[in-house]
Order: sequence, then C-alpha cells, then structure tokens
Amino acid sequence: MRAHRRAAAALRELGVDTIFGLMGEGNLRPLIDFDGLGGSVVATTTEGAAVSMADGYARVGRRLGVASVTHGPGATNALTALTEAVRARTPLLLLTGDTPPRDDHLQRFDLRGLADLAGAGYVRVGDAAQVAAEVARAVRRAETECRPVVLDLPVPLQCIDVAEGPPLRPVPPARPAAPGEEELDRSLGILAGARRPVVLAGRGALDAKDEILTLARSLGAPLGTTLLGKGLFAGEPLDLGVIGTLGSVLALETVRSADCLLVLGAGLNRYTSVDGALLQGRAVVQVDRDPSRISSAAEIGMVADVRETVTSMSELLAAAGQEPAAAHRGDLAELLVAEAARPVTSADGPATMDPRTVMRWLDRLLPADRVVVTDTGRFVYAPWRLLSVRSPQDFAHTCNFASIGLGLGTALGAAVGSGRPTVAVVGDGGGVMNLVELATGVRLGLPLLVVVCNDGAYGMEYRHLRNEGDDPTPARCTWPDFAEVARALGARAATVRTVADLDGVAAEIAGLGADGAGPLLLDVRCDPDVDMADLA
Repeated sequence: MRAHRRAAAALRELGVDTIFGLMGEGNLRPLIDFDGLGGSVVATTTEGAAVSMADGYARVGRRLGVASVTHGPGATNALTALTEAVRARTPLLLLTGDTPPRDDHLQRFDLRGLADLAGAGYVRVGDAAQVAAEVARAVRRAETECRPVVLDLPVPLQCIDVAEGPPLRPVPPARPAAPGEEELDRSLGILAGARRPVVLAGRGALDAKDEILTLARSLGAPLGTTLLGKGLFAGEPLDLGVIGTLGSVLALETVRSADCLLVLGAGLNRYTSVDGALLQGRAVVQVDRDPSRISSAAEIGMVADVRETVTSMSELLAAAGQEPAAAHRGDLAELLVAEAARPVTSADGPATMDPRTVMRWLDRLLPADRVVVTDTGRFVYAPWRLLSVRSPQDFAHTCNFASIGLGLGTALGAAVGSGRPTVAVVGDGGGVMNLVELATGVRLGLPLLVVVCNDGAYGMEYRHLRNEGDDPTPARCTWPDFAEVARALGARAATVRTVADLDGVAAEIAGLGADGAGPLLLDVRCDPDVDMADLA
C-alpha cells in the first residue's frame, strides 16, 4: 500500500477514531484514507479550530486528540491553538506533511521550527518503510509526554509503496509510581499531627475522588480544588469549592487558618496560591505524578500516583487509630450551605445583563450533565464561579496561552467527544474571531449553547484604560449582530437584554441536546463598566 494509507491504517490500529481537520495538499491523502478505513473525519472551517477541537475532544474525553492541517499557512494558522494545547498539557497529534523540496514552493515552511516555537514535540517520517513505526512513536510521545506532537509525513514520501506489515497494537500506559516509604512516613507524621488540615485537589486527582474523600474524613479536613479540579467534590458537606483568587471569602479564611495543606494532583500557581500567600505559615505536602509540578514551597513533595498514595495514607492512618482533627470551626458545613444560597450581587441595566445573573440562571436551567468550556477575557469570572459542573472532566478553559478566540472551537470538540450538552461562554471579541466555525456545529447537529458576553468592547483593555484614568473609548468595538450571523450560519439565536429575554428561550435551553435542534447562540448584551471580577 501507499505510505499515506499505511499512516492512516496505523492511526486506526492504535485506536484513533476521529480526526479534526482541514484538507490541503499536505494531508488530503491520509484524511481520505482514514475516512475510508472507517474513521470519522470532522471537517473544520479553519485550521486553528481543527486543533482547538482536537484539544477539547482530548480534554473532555481524557484521550488522545488528533488534528490534521496542511503545510505552510495551514500549520501557521494553527500555531496559536497548538500553543494553547501545549500549555494545557493536552495529549494531541497534529498530522501534516512537508512540501516537496523546491525553493520556489509557495507554502514551504519550517515545521520543526514551528513545533519548537509552540513547545510541541516533532516527529518527521524520513523513511517511507518506517511510516507505521513513526506514527506509533508520535502517538506514544503525545500520550506519555502529555503534550502535542507534530507528525510530519512529507508529501514526496506519501505516495511511495510500502509493505502492509502486521497491525500495530496500542501500548498500555506505564504503571504509575508508588510513593516512597520514607516520604510517606514523613507525610503521615505531618498529617497526623495537624489540627486544621485542608485537602486541595486538582485535575490530576480525578481518578482518586473516593479515596480522597475517605482520607479527608479520617483527617477531619475540608476539601477544595484548583480551577481545573472544579466540581470534583460537588455535593460534599465540607466542599470549599475553588481555592485561590476565585475562592469565596469563607474558603480563603478556612485555608488561611489551616496548619497543613495536602495538595493532590494539583499545581500551585500564583492564582491558586494567591501569589504564595496561602502557602506561607503552614506545612505543605504535595503529591503529583509529574515532578515539574512539585512546588518549591512543599515541605514534602512526592512524585507518585495520587490514588495509590492516598490509599496508602488512609490505610496507615486507620491502622494507627487516627482520630479526625476537630479544630476547624464546628459550623463550617452550615456556613458553606448558607454561602451557596447567598444571592449574587449583579448590576443589570435597563437593556443590559450582568453575566453573573445570566450564569446563575443558566446553572439552574441547563441539563445537569452539561460540559462547560470558556474562552478567555474579563467575563470568565462569572462562569468560572457560577456555572457548575459535575466533574472536572466536564470543564475546560482556553486561558493557558491567554489568547482570545479559541473557546468556540474547543467547545465544538468537547461536544463531539462527550455527545452531551455543551456550553461555550465567549466574549464578543473572541467570539467574532471564530464565529464562522459555528457552521461546523450546525452541520454536525451538536447540542451546543454559545453564550456571547457582548459588552461592545475588548473588555480587559477597556477595564485597563478605565482603571488607569484614561479614556476607554478606543477599546470599544462595533460588531455585526451576533444573532443574525448565527442564523445565517444555520443556528438558532436570540438577543438577550433582560431576564424576560432569557425566559423566552428557557424551553430551548432546558431541552439542549434532547431536542436534536443543534446549536443555539445567545447574544447577551452587557455593560463594559460593570466589574464582573467582584466576588460579591
């Protein structure tokens, strides 16, 4: 068979069933073959969205995402989305193919250099006979390194005849590291002696929820999460919610009063730690499979599997007769319930909505099994705080590279991967960048709700100018009517200025995914002078 078909067959043999892509000279043959071999090729409108969709598909599905673009401008158009996926630590394969080796080829470009710029891995097929082995190597690298890998199958090699060879077999993941005995003993000494311990978990603890709950109860410890761990302990009486700059006053007070912080599968970046303030004056025990995530602030940092480590801790504490600590305030559970029921301050105008009002309304009405994806911008405080999910696996944001315009594509991929109602919350500036990709959601009939927080401005820039005492008018923008554009692309749409407007689409939102009607866009008109970062 031809090398391009062997590459497609190798992907199928390795368990890849979906590729998001935009066809061009560098990748059209592998895409056609992949489709012919029973795989699903999701055609996208832009190259960047192909990578974003593969990113969302991988994050929500916790599996490899695969995108494919052509060489040259196809690859450069995907660079921003690729960088976001790198910084999100997404296992992703980007299949492309270098141009024929001619100096006058208009689309010639250094693909290895592009991968290096983004921080992605790079695998080039230099021998057509090794195409299957190189595909397997690229897949394995993406999965084990938890980052995108650019797979370069040069166009001149694609049509070379190669032996079919035996089918490839997926390689099982490596067994996670077990905790070291000395580190485990030292950690248990700190935990057993703590009077006010707090457990902080992140997305790396997703598979250890039950084990963490058992340990937390034995310690008498409240539980909090990072933003990416959002929803992990939803419904638990001592769930503090997200810890850090997004945390509630009660959550922050509880962490500040702690004498020990057990950090599980979570990073301790400046936002989670409030620029390190939450780590000072208390013992920090951190467990993570990735040594690069262990903080220098940790008194003990264990590079080990979270589930296995937590299980060992619980067993050893139980054998030692550990009693739960009782120094946290006794009415904490009641205070958390009261805090959750407290009305959210909002500043709705006569013809504008505060996104905090909208998110509270959506949180009550949307199907419980929804997936939530946000773009980045000043509006994110509202959905991050007020739009809940049942599991961290159901939440993603595109703030890792702080580029606006990636949220819609990521949400489309999440909807394909999950098959469940998916909410994309975007700003007007980021939304207009990729609004054309809504046509992909219409074509696929995806259960997608797009909420555009439309304040008629580049919001962060508007806020920055206003806060500096400068005229914010240069940050104002005039957009086409989002609802009209969405309808032109085949989606349902509504403009929202009041609660009555929201009530008018309540039935469609409550039935998202069940009605089979495809995407719905809400153009929510907002006031750029309302500060959505306010916790109140």
